Amino acid sequence: MATNPSVPSQLSQPLQLAQEPAPLSEGQRLINVFFAPSKTFTDLRRSASWWAPFLISAIVSLAFVYVADQKIGFRKITENQLRAQPKQADQVERLPADQREKNMQGRTVVTKAISYGFFLLILLWYVIVAAVLLATLKFGLSAEVKFKTLFALVIYSSLPGILKAILAVVSLLAGVAGDAFTFQNPVATNPGYFVDPAANPVLYSFLSPFDVFAIWTMTLAAIGITCISKVKTGTAFAVVFGWFAFLVLVGVGFTAAFS
Repeated sequence: MATNPSVPSQLSQPLQLAQEPAPLSEGQRLINVFFAPSKTFTDLRRSASWWAPFLISAIVSLAFVYVADQKIGFRKITENQLRAQPKQADQVERLPADQREKNMQGRTVVTKAISYGFFLLILLWYVIVAAVLLATLKFGLSAEVKFKTLFALVIYSSLPGILKAILAVVSLLAGVAGDAFTFQNPVATNPGYFVDPAANPVLYSFLSPFDVFAIWTMTLAAIGITCISKVKTGTAFAVVFGWFAFLVLVGVGFTAAFS
């Protein structure tokens, strides 16, 4: 009896299609980052769209800055940030009264401008992070991965940061004291929050990066790398947390040299 050689291939096509995960909507991607991150990151191979998480992050960032402006004020925030830098604070304190006031007014304007435009600066930071990861994965591990996919991965991985901003907004609305408030460390989600940066700048610089939401973000990034490339899970975690350790050491060294 003659056989039809096309039958096996015809039967295998539905099976292959069944194995392909269904495409996710932007809403599903956003939700799955927190509950099923592998689904979101796997879907990035289909579409590297990143506008939705970035838009949400930008809105939350602006809301956070606005509430801080209304509840504490940028003059006070600027003074707090200056107090955390003893050398600069001492230089400003030595100025004549009129120059000191002018200096503080200038610092306040700059702080306000940077704070309201921070969501644009962070976008540049995402570009740098994605580029560093791309170089590490391509040249260090010979992994096949695209920059646009990594860029989207970095932005989606950063979503836990909006929860930290929301916590900060809630604490501000609840009437938290503004005497020590800074945008760099607004809530007690890391051990550095409990260290006086003026008295122990190096210790503060070392402990602050070990933030619950930062570790969550890096964990998501490592999971995402395994989903968009053939890099093993352990290797992906080593890459992400290896760069984290490097940045912590650089930050501590910089603080030790200039504080």
